Amino acid sequence: MNKKSLSTLEFYKITDQLVSYACCDGAKKILRNLKPMTDITDINLRLDETNDALSRIFQKGTVDFSQTKDIRASVARLKVGSSLNISELLNISAILSCAKHVKDYYEHREDSISGMLENLATVDALNSQIKKCIISEDEISDDASSNLRSIRRSKSIANDRIHSELNKLLNSPTYRTYLQDYVITTRQGRYCLPVKAEYKSAFPGMIHDQSSTGSTLFIEPAAVVKLNNDIRELELKEAAEIEVILADLSVKAGEHTEELLCNYEILVELDCIFAKAQLARHMHASRPVMNTSGIINIKKGRHPLIEPHTVVPIDIYLGTDFKLLIITGPNTGGKTVSLKTVGLLTLMAQSGLFIPALDHSDIAVFKNIYADIGDEQSIEQSLSTFSSHMTNTVKILKEADENCLVLFDEIGAGTDPTEGAALAIAILNDLKMRGVTTMATTHYSEIKLYALSTDGVENASCEFDVESLRPTYRLLIGIPGKSNAFAISKKLGLPDYILSDASERLNAEDVHFEDIVSDLEHARISLEKEQAEVESYKAEIASLKEKLQAKNERLDERTDNIIRKANEQAAAILKDAKDFADETIKAMNKHGMTVAELEKHRTAVREKMNKNQAKLKVEPAKVKAHKAHDISEFKTGMHVKVLTMNVSGTVSAIHPAKKQVTVQVGALSTKIDIKNLEILSDYKEPKEAPSKAAGGSGKIKMSKSAGISTEINLLGCTVDEAVARLDKYLDDAYIAKIPQVRIVHGKGTGALRNGVTAYLRGVPYIKSFRLGEIGEGDAGVTIVDFK
Repeated sequence: MNKKSLSTLEFYKITDQLVSYACCDGAKKILRNLKPMTDITDINLRLDETNDALSRIFQKGTVDFSQTKDIRASVARLKVGSSLNISELLNISAILSCAKHVKDYYEHREDSISGMLENLATVDALNSQIKKCIISEDEISDDASSNLRSIRRSKSIANDRIHSELNKLLNSPTYRTYLQDYVITTRQGRYCLPVKAEYKSAFPGMIHDQSSTGSTLFIEPAAVVKLNNDIRELELKEAAEIEVILADLSVKAGEHTEELLCNYEILVELDCIFAKAQLARHMHASRPVMNTSGIINIKKGRHPLIEPHTVVPIDIYLGTDFKLLIITGPNTGGKTVSLKTVGLLTLMAQSGLFIPALDHSDIAVFKNIYADIGDEQSIEQSLSTFSSHMTNTVKILKEADENCLVLFDEIGAGTDPTEGAALAIAILNDLKMRGVTTMATTHYSEIKLYALSTDGVENASCEFDVESLRPTYRLLIGIPGKSNAFAISKKLGLPDYILSDASERLNAEDVHFEDIVSDLEHARISLEKEQAEVESYKAEIASLKEKLQAKNERLDERTDNIIRKANEQAAAILKDAKDFADETIKAMNKHGMTVAELEKHRTAVREKMNKNQAKLKVEPAKVKAHKAHDISEFKTGMHVKVLTMNVSGTVSAIHPAKKQVTVQVGALSTKIDIKNLEILSDYKEPKEAPSKAAGGSGKIKMSKSAGISTEINLLGCTVDEAVARLDKYLDDAYIAKIPQVRIVHGKGTGALRNGVTAYLRGVPYIKSFRLGEIGEGDAGVTIVDFK
């Protein structure tokens, strides 16, 4: 890929952003050297990886790869049998821990990165052994070996004996006068006492050092010389034993060199992939559809280096009906940005990156991209702007073919307009005949006419609002643009006689062409407005149709339910009546009833049927007659009865304009017309609020506040006991209006702290909580703020 184009299109600024999302040094180095690919299979594979990583990020978040250290040199040493130092072994442990975490964190699924996750080797036995033996880069664990534990125990005993002997000398009346300070110090790893220089002969021992003034000598007493020798010998044994431990760990690590190298390479590659996914999430980017047919169709593409709140998305396409696009329009209208957007998004897509555009945007794979953009005047090479551009153009014409994308900014500029336009048309026509996908910006009317009159060439323009003298940055394909020089100059105050003189100096053909362009622009704007209105009407009609259909469905369903329930109820009533009649007939046949008894039973059957028929009637709700009230009669806090609901409530708000009031009925609050309300007679005017000394809830809160401490101590409690105590305490503290409380749970194993944290997450009236800082109790204390 052309390096100059990468720089011109600012591709390296994208890679800088990409590097910022990588965690490990290996991934950052790879991403810093990222280059576009030209094989569509490789590109689609990288896009698959970015897509699958982005899906996993949205589902479970990101993983930290920062512990992926470069262990390749250490592995090379292991292969030749060398021993590693503490730092190198810790790096190996970090690689194994990171591999295990990544492998366990993401669930298994069939995608492009599942194979890499499966190939991560955890080697738990080696990792556990390293962690057991090595505590930090400066400390080996006593549990690393029984011999090391024995040596350190002996060393500790010898240290205690030395301090015992030296403390005897410090407390001896004989030697106290010889000492400059009553402290034990060390010199060259041996324990000494600070002795005044004038008493060096009276104090038996070996001199190891003296102070800068010479008034103090650091003497190793003769009584501890042998003990110091013993400690020195134990230290040498300790160092030798540590070397043995490190050598043993190195041998065990040497058995897994291939797994370690594989882990490092996979973790670095995963870090690169997830960095691409995070960049895509940050840019709100989508996956492009790649092709080898030279087709570009970018939908709402945004230049990734322009601020998201200011960038204007553009729709741009070429490669189907035309492969040469001429963009015209005023300066600062967005022509160059359109060129750079196409070039940069193509480079990003060919690098396996998502692009800031809508889904299903088409990007062609190009063997090379050439961009002649910007003023490259060279004083050192004595090149003018025109010469510099022409030098680039000559090189492009030599190297470009049908598999390349060429971008020209202000082609033919910097020289005589007539000659420049002729040269530009000749260059563009040559590229068109060779099938090279090309985009160019220009101000020349001759090039606009060339695009209008030539098959396979299309005009485009950057829209400009003459009224506000501001570009809209919209790209309009199919319409040549105007420079708008006269309109802009008039708006800025250029006298009319100068504009008139300038107009007369234009050729008639130029004027006619500009008029045609202007008419096309007005027709386009009018058509867009009409189309927008039609779309609005269509959307409104569709919405009304959908609502009507839903309403009819609800009505049909409700009607079916009513008919079904009525039929069921009628059938039940008829069955009941039939059963009653059957029983009566049986009684008549059995007992031979008289006429009076038969009439009695007939009357009973009729009453039974009338009673059942009454059940089918639906009586409308009746509102009890009451005195009509005026809106001025209602006051906040007044007790009222809602007649339609037959419940009582309290007035919480009044709405005179609508003749409605808001009534609070228990936890329910609703607006009701005053005609449906009846004022209850037990309402009384609110009295003045009692003083604090009057008691009531104020007194209760003051009493509660006075009795609740701002701290609770949970030390020694189990998690269940602590949660029970904490639950009551937080309720009391919240009622007492205490803004902040302190929970003391200690550090310990962390179980009590974790239990407290888990409980606090579910308390709704807590605003926030955090661990204490230095001076507040550190991690042994949690600070809680209430809402």
